[in-house]
Amino acid sequence: MFDNFSDRARRALALAREEAHALRHNFIGTEHLLLGLLREGSGVAAHLLSERSVDPGDIRKNLSCNLSPGESIPAGGGNLPFTPRALSCLQAARREAARLGQEFVGTEHVLLGLLQEPDGVAAHALRDCGLELDDLRR
Repeated sequence: MFDNFSDRARRALALAREEAHALRHNFIGTEHLLLGLLREGSGVAAHLLSERSVDPGDIRKNLSCNLSPGESIPAGGGNLPFTPRALSCLQAARREAARLGQEFVGTEHVLLGLLQEPDGVAAHALRDCGLELDDLRR
């Protein structure tokens, strides 16, 4: 499913899974994708957010205040499913890469996908940090 994702984008997805496990969630949502992009740190998405003074600690704090820890995770730390909204973001990321004529989906495309879900937890967290989603998209 993620064959055409760049190494950095795949790393961000792996980190998103770690974030979900750390929060004891049995799913990967937009919030976990955002945290994964921030933790990846070297991709276009992380640099863009850093340029906009988005502090990963502030995002994590915001999300921690608004998300309660889950009660259980799959035994053995198995693969976690993506929420429908997170899947929609990843599909949008593929479309963004194709629209831009790029062969691989990078972290920037995943971020653009997150921005297309204005009601997602990640979008709310970005707005809570004072960002305008349309400005970030541009």
